[in-house]
Amino acid sequence: MDDLPAFATCPPDTRAVDFGHALVLISYRTGRVQALQAPAAAQWNATSHTGSLDAIDPAVARPLLTLGLLTPTQGPTPWPPALHASAAQASWGSTEHPAGVNRPPRAPLARTLAAAAALTVAFAATRHGRTGIRHAITLLSASTARTVRPATPEQATRAVNAVRRAGWYSPGRTACLEESVAGVLLLGSRRLSVRWCHGIAPDPIRLHAWVQTMDGADVAEPSSTRAYTPVLTIGDRHHQPR
Repeated sequence: MDDLPAFATCPPDTRAVDFGHALVLISYRTGRVQALQAPAAAQWNATSHTGSLDAIDPAVARPLLTLGLLTPTQGPTPWPPALHASAAQASWGSTEHPAGVNRPPRAPLARTLAAAAALTVAFAATRHGRTGIRHAITLLSASTARTVRPATPEQATRAVNAVRRAGWYSPGRTACLEESVAGVLLLGSRRLSVRWCHGIAPDPIRLHAWVQTMDGADVAEPSSTRAYTPVLTIGDRHHQPR
């Protein structure tokens, strides 16, 4: 216990989401994700009010300090409470999920080539291991800062579908992070703004990135995306990090 600092705080680039049965910490600097079960979550919440490590078991505090999800401080430095989110409802095995891969709709060649260029930039930003998310956030912030007007739902949908079309032919992994970043970049090249979202869903705990119009409508997303609680959004006044 003697090697523990007396005080610590949660870094500003770390988010906490409390689902009741578990609290999930996400570092947007290191890419670390850590889930705390209810007893440890209660200790983390208690510590957030005081900044004193007296309220947390050393066996819980040490890994959080090692992972950079808590950082030592010279004195009490409380931090904002966790974002409360609804836990997933029990499906008892009755929830159906689509399976298989569908070919994206066709897009004009010029738009597909522009999307491929945006996807290449997104690949370059996210190919940095755990810190890829930090590079992506820097890129997204720069792109959205140049926009002058909101994209319409039709413009946003065409851009996302063009990126998916380009990704269909890409030899590299094209998942939600690369797709969503490229979609924002493609629209940003026309100075059109959308909202980039990164969120989390429980049971099982999983992460997802997607695009919304500025009025909050999901772009070319299935209804299952509504299960995700947005944790970080870029592109409007909700832009965090704090």
